[in-house]
Amino acid sequence: MSKLFLSLHVLAAIIAVGPVTVAASAFPKAVTNDGNPELLHRICRVYALVGVSVPVFGFATAGVMGVTGHPWVIISIALTTAAAFVLALKVIPGQEKALRTKDVKHLAVYTGVFNLLWATVTVLMILRPGSTTGA
Repeated sequence: MSKLFLSLHVLAAIIAVGPVTVAASAFPKAVTNDGNPELLHRICRVYALVGVSVPVFGFATAGVMGVTGHPWVIISIALTTAAAFVLALKVIPGQEKALRTKDVKHLAVYTGVFNLLWATVTVLMILRPGSTTGA
């Protein structure tokens, strides 16, 4: 069962977080260069909702593997929560404001913070302490 949950967790992360990361990063330039920021904003909103499945499958995986209380899992949960708050409270509202005003001030910074948080979680998941992969 752990392999199933882990597979779903990794797939959800790739399918949901990847598009948000790319679309959010491309958004400021699309606003200033008359690209298609509406599409990028829609991608961020929709895939952010799909992204809720990432921690759901993560908790299921950690529960089945019996590692829920391990420090690397707790740190990952905290970083994931922080990334969700940055996305929900800064990036998406900042995009909505930019669609109205063409003002992308600070949006790239918040997007960078969001991306850095997710990158850190990814690295932590790969290098997690006590890994049995030998890597």
